[in-house]
Amino acid sequence: MASSEEPTTASERRPSLTIRDRRPSMSAPVHDLKGPIGPDFTRPKHKRTATGFGAKDIKDVQSSIPEPQREAWTKFAPQRFAKAEDFQRDAVRHVETSLARSMYNCDEAAMYAGTALAFRDRLVMDWNKTQQAHTFADQKRIYYLSLEFLMGRALDNAMLNVQQKDVAAEGLSGLGFRMEDIIEQEHDAALGNGGLGRLAACFLDSLATLNYPAWGYGLRYRYGIFKQEIVDGYQVEVPDYWLDFNPWEFARHDVTVDIQFYGHVDKWQDENGKTKCSWEGGEIVKAVAFDVPVPGYGTSTTNNLRLWGSKAASGEFDFQKFNSGEYESSVADQQRAETISAVLYPNDNLERGKELRLKQQYFWCAASLSDIVRRFKKTGRAWKEFSSQTAIQLNDTHPTLAIPELQRILIDIEGLEWDEAWSIVHQTFAYTNHTVLPEALEKWSVGLMQHLLPRHLQIIYEINLQFLQYVERTFPKDRDLLGRVSIIEESNPKMVRMAFLAVIGSHKVNGVAELHSDLVKTTILKDFVKVYGPDKFTNVTNGITPRRWLHQANPRLSALIASKLGGYDFLKDLTLLNKIEAHVDDAEFRKEWQAIKLANKERLARHVHETTGITLNPKALFDIQVKRIHEYKRQQLNIFGCIHRYLAIKAMSAEEKKKVVPRVTIFGGKAAPGYWMAKTVIHLINKVGDVINNDPEVGDLLKVVFIEDYNVSKAEFLVPASDISEHISTAGTEASGTSNMKFVLNGGLIIGTCDGANIEITREIGENNIFLFGNLSEDVEELRHNHVFGTYQLNESLAKVFDQIQNGKFGDASQFSALVNAIVDHGDFYLVSDDFESYCQTQDLIDESYKNVDEWTTKSITSVARMGFFSSDRCIDEYAEVIWNIEPVAPTKTDFAVDLAGSDKKSAA
Repeated sequence: MASSEEPTTASERRPSLTIRDRRPSMSAPVHDLKGPIGPDFTRPKHKRTATGFGAKDIKDVQSSIPEPQREAWTKFAPQRFAKAEDFQRDAVRHVETSLARSMYNCDEAAMYAGTALAFRDRLVMDWNKTQQAHTFADQKRIYYLSLEFLMGRALDNAMLNVQQKDVAAEGLSGLGFRMEDIIEQEHDAALGNGGLGRLAACFLDSLATLNYPAWGYGLRYRYGIFKQEIVDGYQVEVPDYWLDFNPWEFARHDVTVDIQFYGHVDKWQDENGKTKCSWEGGEIVKAVAFDVPVPGYGTSTTNNLRLWGSKAASGEFDFQKFNSGEYESSVADQQRAETISAVLYPNDNLERGKELRLKQQYFWCAASLSDIVRRFKKTGRAWKEFSSQTAIQLNDTHPTLAIPELQRILIDIEGLEWDEAWSIVHQTFAYTNHTVLPEALEKWSVGLMQHLLPRHLQIIYEINLQFLQYVERTFPKDRDLLGRVSIIEESNPKMVRMAFLAVIGSHKVNGVAELHSDLVKTTILKDFVKVYGPDKFTNVTNGITPRRWLHQANPRLSALIASKLGGYDFLKDLTLLNKIEAHVDDAEFRKEWQAIKLANKERLARHVHETTGITLNPKALFDIQVKRIHEYKRQQLNIFGCIHRYLAIKAMSAEEKKKVVPRVTIFGGKAAPGYWMAKTVIHLINKVGDVINNDPEVGDLLKVVFIEDYNVSKAEFLVPASDISEHISTAGTEASGTSNMKFVLNGGLIIGTCDGANIEITREIGENNIFLFGNLSEDVEELRHNHVFGTYQLNESLAKVFDQIQNGKFGDASQFSALVNAIVDHGDFYLVSDDFESYCQTQDLIDESYKNVDEWTTKSITSVARMGFFSSDRCIDEYAEVIWNIEPVAPTKTDFAVDLAGSDKKSAA
């Protein structure tokens, strides 16, 4: 339009919107779009090459390829290894050509790389065919959004899932290498911290094994959470350079999404009088996709985990700034962008840390939603079909921003009406709650949200307004209810309650254990049960994958079980384990069971000696507590119990000491960098260990060990070595726990409180096979009230422990004063004193039971036999039926499809 002409519409009369401004610091080369950018215009945000074909496109391309070319392609595609020589040929080829190494300088790291690349070649074939099959089937998919995916080592898992580990082991032996040494070369993928991330990894394994069309979405952390080092007893955080060599990811530089931050929102009315909004200005950061194949067990289905890395939209390097002498600022844009995907859970004690965490969450949610929406639009379906084709599971509150983001896409970009868009959003999302601790439910200040995501805050306010209007109409006499259920907390400053937004924006909300789901409905979300009714809330008790946590972590036990069951079918149907209970009195079976446990303990003892210099007696009772360090998980109760045991041993005569059951207490886990109290617990554990382990009067009767830098790979040799494991959280605080399941599946018994999944484990394996102690969840609030307002008496035995700490027995007492004072003077919120006597008495019962080898072995075998319920396969089937409404897609026959009954039975024999 010429400048002299009169604008004809309201939108054309807005000259301020003729140029899309960006923040100078992130001046991305964006199209010079003239005129208002409203919902009728789809931004050029997501770039994808021709690999993003729909089913019809693929068929058209395939039919255009001449038959001779297809035959040649098929002929030379990688084939399944038929024998060890096939593996050797490919591994050597990769060492020689991919790595430019030779026979003379091929070390274990190089051979790991060659082995991984050889298996990756075959995995990719199944991966490609799986994605193509899912595109052709055009069925509903599940997208699992999790800020953590604690995947563990990929090579061993891949070899076992395609059931060719024996072939590789033989081939490696012929090349002069041991399989165990090669596996040890792999870095753990540092994409998670604790149970949340490991649950997500188990779920991905089960989704692929059960042939469900699924994608996982997460962040590609350059340095993970951190690598833990123990220096003078203190936790020290150092970067975890796990991406030095990672053959399991594929950079998709052609799959990028522009992610917007800051800026402002423009509103105007179009020619029809409809109010429209566009989010303008601010800065752009580019999300780049990295894909990781996730193979199923005994199937050719290989699903995808897509991780997003961040980079500056304007490029990595500003030549103009460099040439003008601004050397540091020439790379500042890239450095600032990369911080988004640098570290899992950046310390949020500072405001800048809070902003970075919120940035992380939106960056990952926006990139994932853009990808999901692109994939749906490729099918050509109407928007009303979106929720019938797409299910999105929110793993905790971290991905909750996906709810307003999808609403923004639908109303601002795709032009849908609010009510139609909200109906789609509501039917698409489901939310898994993982905690009943109010302080663990995410909240973000309104000011921060306004600054970083102005359009999303508007949408959240509109969601809240419509919800509160519904509540007011439904409960007109309950005015206080409005404040209790509002997404916006009227505090100072005002806060956005992410858990409430997740509940309101989802069609289903589930807890992860029966007790937890009941507590969710009667405590933190009870008002929402009143508003929505009980049908919106359900329970899916967590589970673990037996492929990783029995077959891979404890292959000898897996083989023993398979020898009695006639094969490895139990790895895909864990309920078959109940058949081994028939062999509980079989003398040879029991003897081998005991030998396997002893061998696993000897392996752990070797590791401890090599890494710490501490010598352990493998015939001692191995007592293990490995998990995230947190006050509610009560590692402090455990170490206080160790001090109590130490004092008791010191007071014994020589004759009394002969009757003591030797015990090794092992701790492992990381404390959040900003969680000072948890780091104090680690410090105390190490200082107590220094004293006890060097006391000649105690000797082998008690050892205390802290395993540095606990991760999935270390769990794989810790879990099979346990005689007893500790799951001792304050009743009502642990949502579920999955480490308890892993320990029992490997023949270890539990000491635990009536909390989380301990209750259901007790129901399955029987009260005689678990050691429970402590107060019940229904008594917790009254006890806490008495601590503050009533009479509170510190347990006498615990007081003696505190006397030793305060007298400097374990070093500078001032270092531990906060830990002691939290119990003595500040209410003992986690009821350590209330449960201490019960805890110590139960440990005495464990000692007596362990003396009776036959009784202990019977408990161990019986417990494993009754663990069939706790499979992540069962979890996924429940999610699929009750929450997602998805069906499996039968895999197409490929060269890599596995005959379960064949190779597994052979190896079991």
